[in-house]
Amino acid sequence: MDYFTSLIGQERAVELLTQAVERNRIAPGYLFIGSNGIGKSLAAQCFIELLFSANLPETRLIASVQNRVRQRNHPDLLWVEPTYMNQGKRLSPKEAEEAGLKRKAPPQIRLEQVREIGEFLSRPPLETARSVVVLEQAETMGEGAANGLLKTLEEPGKAALVLIAPTVEALLPTLISRCQKIQFSRLNPQAMAQVLQQAGFAEILSHPEVLGMAQGSPGEAISIWQQLQSIPDDLLQKVKQLPQNLRSALELAKEIDKTLDTESQLWLIDYLQHCYWQQFLAGGISRSPLEPLEKARQYLLNYVQPRLVWECTLMGICQA
Repeated sequence: MDYFTSLIGQERAVELLTQAVERNRIAPGYLFIGSNGIGKSLAAQCFIELLFSANLPETRLIASVQNRVRQRNHPDLLWVEPTYMNQGKRLSPKEAEEAGLKRKAPPQIRLEQVREIGEFLSRPPLETARSVVVLEQAETMGEGAANGLLKTLEEPGKAALVLIAPTVEALLPTLISRCQKIQFSRLNPQAMAQVLQQAGFAEILSHPEVLGMAQGSPGEAISIWQQLQSIPDDLLQKVKQLPQNLRSALELAKEIDKTLDTESQLWLIDYLQHCYWQQFLAGGISRSPLEPLEKARQYLLNYVQPRLVWECTLMGICQA
């Protein structure tokens, strides 16, 4: 049985992971490195399905394992993702969205979650030879959480940890040194089209600006497309053009702050950088506004009042 059929364009990673299971040489820590949306999380799921099913004799048992892994309810699997805090309660991004919370800061993997990993690994695996912990967006760990995880990586016991991150620079060197690195690459246009068609998003292929931003990442393309659908069309049309005067800059800043939460505003910066850069290359803008937008990103990440950030940024671009 090929457990990696749904993972397209990552042949080298599949080969390394498959050989590790076949030779029973599972590392205590893995670091899946590569751009967002190119299949790292899917690869982790496929790897775990293969690992947990390796010695099972019956097809029905394998199907049961696959189903529980995909639903994240296998007793020997702990899947950790960044969370928001709301009134002392941790919420996943999906829970925060369902609750209609206005998110003021990006989610992160917290020290309490790292402690829960330690508790999870303190007991022996129930059904498999080793437990597995997956950390999505491992780069969101603060220093305290990362140091706590380091202790677990030093003595994982009968377990394997899979850290998923965009770059090695996003993590502490001490964590990197204790993991086997698996590199994932961006997809070529043919593989990109295949993935988007299989996922039911073939319409994205007719939108070059989305494909341009995604740069070979089908997951990013889908995320960009969905994010675009969530922004009112009139606001989207306004922000794609530089404000013509200070008054229009202030009005646009007010509308952005009123309409979008901080996370959506951070995404909007990426979108505007792409749109404005294309206009700059075509000669429609005399001076690149990329640097002011990058400064705006840093201000938002440092919790500066969003409306003030956009007012200063758009006024500066208007005057450039």
